[in-house]
Amino acid sequence: MADHPASSGPTDLELVAASRSGGAEAFRTLVERYQDRIFNTVFRLAGNEEDARDIAQETFLRVFENLARFRGDSAFYTWIFRIAVNQALTHRRQTARLRTVQAGDDPLEAPLSGTQAARLQTAAPEEEMQRRETEAQIADALAYLDADHRAAVVLRDIEGLDYREIAAVLDVPPGTVKSRIHRARLLLRQRLKDVLVQ
Repeated sequence: MADHPASSGPTDLELVAASRSGGAEAFRTLVERYQDRIFNTVFRLAGNEEDARDIAQETFLRVFENLARFRGDSAFYTWIFRIAVNQALTHRRQTARLRTVQAGDDPLEAPLSGTQAARLQTAAPEEEMQRRETEAQIADALAYLDADHRAAVVLRDIEGLDYREIAAVLDVPPGTVKSRIHRARLLLRQRLKDVLVQ
């Protein structure tokens, strides 16, 4: 993934350089640029909002502590995403069990943009109820996957990363990424067969 476009400001690499030189504002800009996507992804991986907030906070702390180690061999986004996913996977393995997704802790229920919120406010109550039910079923299906398969399919099908980027984030060969995604999709299809035929 290329360096973040500079259409409305400095590039990621420029902000990293400024942050290394003690620029607190530059690091704050990096956090603001990526905090929503990082939180949304670890939320889907952790399955719990409180845990996701802790993981996201720990991610940015580690990014700050390790900025000097970022060499620019990969895009900054790939590097920070790798830290976030590793934090989330470590957390899931340490809990030693999958959490039951509860109301309000839907891993797909990421914070809504103003446009999305407005669209939902105008949706018919039946449509909104059906949407929430479908999302709950998808969240349950995602929670059924083990951490490695869940991470691969979230990065591909929800975040839209390509196989090369996912391989860099997960530190596995692209072939492993493809097989994990293929297996995850098969398992999800089995779990969601009733939803898919609607």
